[in-house]
Amino acid sequence: MNRIDKIYTEFPYYGYRKITEQLDRDGYPANHKRVLRLMKDMGIEAIYPKPNLSKNSQPHPVYPYLLRGVTITAPNQVWGTDITYIRMHKGFVYLVAFMDWYSRYVLSWQLSTTLTSDFVVNAAMMALGLAQPGIINSDQRVQFTSQDYLDTWDRDRTRISMDGRGRCMDNIFIERLWRSLKYEDIYLNDYDSVLTVKDGITRYFDSYNNRRLHQALNYKTPAEVYFERRILS
Repeated sequence: MNRIDKIYTEFPYYGYRKITEQLDRDGYPANHKRVLRLMKDMGIEAIYPKPNLSKNSQPHPVYPYLLRGVTITAPNQVWGTDITYIRMHKGFVYLVAFMDWYSRYVLSWQLSTTLTSDFVVNAAMMALGLAQPGIINSDQRVQFTSQDYLDTWDRDRTRISMDGRGRCMDNIFIERLWRSLKYEDIYLNDYDSVLTVKDGITRYFDSYNNRRLHQALNYKTPAEVYFERRILS
């Protein structure tokens, strides 16, 4: 699963057949059915439209994608959220984060050993302690279509947007965050417990928000852009 995660992070458009072939090239031969099952456990899929690995087994609300052609001009206009697989030396956990699209500021995050909806709801509540977004965007996985999650949002103030199935590029900013986090921290440190992973991600996101300069932000930090514009507004 850790090797699959590394291949997928580098090539997010690979489906299970290509990942199976890459595993074989890298000296990790595996049956394609096993690779498909593991990808389902990890909650990942190729970015092109195809049968969805984490498709809900029950009917669920589906909201339209609202951000096509939208110009984002201020903090809290649009937030994005996603879940990713985080490897450890032995075992793994899941990470959810909420990000402000305008400033790239990571508003909140939570870890979980299972793909239940409660850690997503907890992270959403933490983010709402800072502000209320105009639009919240996610994919259509089970955690983001649960009633507990949907009820978190004030529908009079926040519109819900959902990506098309298999289209992680609809949430590109948070996908870039996952790639940076994994290559710059997770893969380098090979954490051995949930506690050490939590400490490492805490340090990484603190640096990402408050010290890391972003060229797209005119060499400001996400925190400078997020809180400066909030004060001005």
